[in-house]
Amino acid sequence: MTDQLIRVVVNGALGRMGQTVLGAVNGDPGTTAVGGADSAASADTVSVPGGNPVPLAASLAELLQKVDADVVVDFSNGSGAVAAMEAATGAGVRVVSGSTGVPSGELQRLGAVAEAGGIGIISASNFALGAVMMMYLAEIAGPHFGYADLIESHHEAKIDSPSGTALSIAEAARVGRDEDFTYNEPEKVTLDEVRGGLMGGVNVHSARMPGRMARHELVFGTSGQTLSIIHDTINRDCYMPGVLAAVKRVTSLTGLMIGLDQVLGLRAPAKP
Repeated sequence: MTDQLIRVVVNGALGRMGQTVLGAVNGDPGTTAVGGADSAASADTVSVPGGNPVPLAASLAELLQKVDADVVVDFSNGSGAVAAMEAATGAGVRVVSGSTGVPSGELQRLGAVAEAGGIGIISASNFALGAVMMMYLAEIAGPHFGYADLIESHHEAKIDSPSGTALSIAEAARVGRDEDFTYNEPEKVTLDEVRGGLMGGVNVHSARMPGRMARHELVFGTSGQTLSIIHDTINRDCYMPGVLAAVKRVTSLTGLMIGLDQVLGLRAPAKP
């Protein structure tokens, strides 16, 4: 692509994440918001924080017939993401998706469609730069420590425990290890499940309460020392630098890229 502004459409534009993405795209000198799609649409335009309203449609396919777009940013769900990728690739438009629950087989199929069309798809389960860096650092440090505890805290309305990010961090800590972390077996348990869940020797503890969005703390231990890695999510703005990095990267990508770590150059692109 040339140095012109990257034209971005947001799928799920009426939701809180969609509005945050529209505002971030509008505020970046390299991108511009040109439209939004949302199944709940009842008007022809959607407001853009800090900018002028843009066209709105109930379906992405309908919107892409009305506006010229370079990239679709999708934050919906598994089925919504598949429909968005099909509509976008069918129109020759690139995709950045933060939706989870997309079957791996569907991602690979849509990636092949994108490759055949000379365009790219980036799919990532987490766009928070700090969370991705935390997983990367956990993978580096994991083989050098004997013990590991992971404490994650979220707001009271979160439906899953532990969080998907916590599971990814625990998995990252185990990469490169020949055996599980050492697990302390208490001689006396005075409160059931007080040691939390166990994943490859990593003790995982979940807290849920108002006043916090997301916090993950990984503590490694070995003789005479501990190492703590902490990431706090304050609000949805934390995802925007990663989203914008992916929007800019996907314009030069052909085929499928999975994970923000590849976008950031922390990991080499996976081989087909």
